[in-house]
Amino acid sequence: MPRDDARIVYSTGSPAAKPCPRCGSAPCRCSQATSLPPQQQTVRIQRETKGRGGKTVTVISGLQLAPADLTALGKQLKAACGTGGTVKEGNIEIQGDHRERVVAELKKRGYKVKLAGG
Repeated sequence: MPRDDARIVYSTGSPAAKPCPRCGSAPCRCSQATSLPPQQQTVRIQRETKGRGGKTVTVISGLQLAPADLTALGKQLKAACGTGGTVKEGNIEIQGDHRERVVAELKKRGYKVKLAGG
């Protein structure tokens, strides 16, 4: 009787050839993601310390941007706050508690902003 839960146990294929989660093909054939205009987006800004050794990070989530645009916005926000940060999993993380500066900068760019969390 054939097994339905058969899975690959070992393969000599390169690990970089993982299939795309959206289209299922190994080299992704999905159409490139496009960015929504700022007026159609609601951005959430929150402060986090959990899992960071007590260090505070400002997290900007809810952005629906192409990866290149997200990276560019993250760079501009880091420059406006005068601090470091990163872009992880579709969120922008800015080192330190810079919620007020980030809110002002995003409103200036036309985004709708909500402060999330406590």
